[in-house]
Amino acid sequence: MKIGIIREGKNPPDRRVPFCPDQLKELSDRFGDHFSFVVESSPDRCFSDEEYRAAGIQVADDISDAEVFFGVKEVPVFRLFPDKTYFFFSHTIKKQRYNRPLLRAILEKNIRLIDYEVLKDSSGRRVVAFGRWAGIVGAYNAFWTYGKKTALYELKRASECRDLEELKSELKNVQLPPIKIVVTGSGRVGSGVKEILDALGILEVEAHEFLHLYFEEPVFTVLSSGHYNRRKADGGYDREEFYAYPEKYESHFLKFAETGEMLIAAAYWDPEAPRLFQLPDIKSPDFSLSVIADVTCDVGGSIPTTLRASNILEPVYDIDRETGLEIAAFGSQTSISVMAIDNLPCELPRESSRAFGQMLEEWVIPALTGENDAILERATVARDGDLTLEFMYLREFVDSEE
Repeated sequence: MKIGIIREGKNPPDRRVPFCPDQLKELSDRFGDHFSFVVESSPDRCFSDEEYRAAGIQVADDISDAEVFFGVKEVPVFRLFPDKTYFFFSHTIKKQRYNRPLLRAILEKNIRLIDYEVLKDSSGRRVVAFGRWAGIVGAYNAFWTYGKKTALYELKRASECRDLEELKSELKNVQLPPIKIVVTGSGRVGSGVKEILDALGILEVEAHEFLHLYFEEPVFTVLSSGHYNRRKADGGYDREEFYAYPEKYESHFLKFAETGEMLIAAAYWDPEAPRLFQLPDIKSPDFSLSVIADVTCDVGGSIPTTLRASNILEPVYDIDRETGLEIAAFGSQTSISVMAIDNLPCELPRESSRAFGQMLEEWVIPALTGENDAILERATVARDGDLTLEFMYLREFVDSEE
């Protein structure tokens, strides 16, 4: 089987890679009887063509003879080869409208799509993700944004830091008043967020303390879904019921929005679940959030102020509280500054790529040899020109003209 590493096609280009040069060399040595590798030439990725060649990996302009392709982000429709197998983050499984043409093309071209987002072990735990790195960079960017908004301090951009060590060293420049910071989510992404908060030495407090006590130093609280969702019928909460029937619940997050000044959103959101708040809520003088770092970057998702994804070159836009419309970043003292970069790990591309490649080495490459290939079956969104049974719920979305 010939495996191709594709050139990232989104613009601006994503610099991450699914495998580093030394990882491909190791895989070639271990699985040489099963696989050969070819890397599509690219001027943009964080590891150069020369680094792959130095590791003994073929680099070519045309890799169309490969059978299986690994990328990172969505592949532009015109660059999809028919009748092949692709691994990448398709951003289609939540019915993301902007990628409907991509999913249609995958079906029309008879492509087998295996989406990283749904690669899970037998217990349903995701096994391949950039989550920790998204959390690290997203939290760092939250404090970069706060520094810009308040002019209290200056930080380098994360993308200007050589590595994680330099990024954490840069945090010594942060000088905060006694603000309150809300964090949602405690999974991989949330753990990356907490890594930065801990590096800053910010005190963690319980949700009740956060709401009701005064502190003379900055503090943060990590909220689980039970802290801000309640059953419509009686105000109760049952975790299993919430995840099975999120439509039975409503949000009561506003008390945190009226207490906190910064929100770092790192929680997975089900499209059937309630949003944290509604856009008209930001008009209230009690709504005190002024910086929102939406690490999840679900456009139209849990955070209504995330009107669009931002990017590394222009990481922040503001939302006018009266109109709910986008204005220039830091364009008003009273507006809400939103950081919603959709490829945060790309700001530390070499380290995040290495960690990602290690997960692929552990879970995916062995599965391609036939060992525990059920993990690939569960993550196959499309095959033989149709959606698989698990993802048949996307049929109406694919066919719709809305």
